[in-house]
Amino acid sequence: MKIIVCIKQVPDTTNIKINPEDNTLIREGVDSIINPFDVYALEEGLRIKEKHGGSVTVLSMGPPQVEDSLREAISLGIDEAYLLSDRVFAGALTSSLRSSATAPLVSPSIILPPGGLGGVN
Repeated sequence: MKIIVCIKQVPDTTNIKINPEDNTLIREGVDSIINPFDVYALEEGLRIKEKHGGSVTVLSMGPPQVEDSLREAISLGIDEAYLLSDRVFAGALTSSLRSSATAPLVSPSIILPPGGLGGVN
């Protein structure tokens, strides 16, 4: 069985600051982490692997620093990790593009999207 878990790197919300002028997140000096909901998906993928065998592959997209999150996922027991880092994957359909671009490469049995079943970009 091949299990794909899609993860997203997000700002660590334990120490965020908001720009008072435009109400946007100030990312400078804020660490990035794996979306906590995606950590649940990683854990579930590993449970499925333990029960039924197979492998767990992690997919993410974003800038090169997302590689840190992929390395963290591998340290949890994930078998493979892929980073999609190209402007073609930007925009509203990123989840669909991510799945359609990579699914033929790994022929998954199960895909666990980012943010759970109601995953959002």
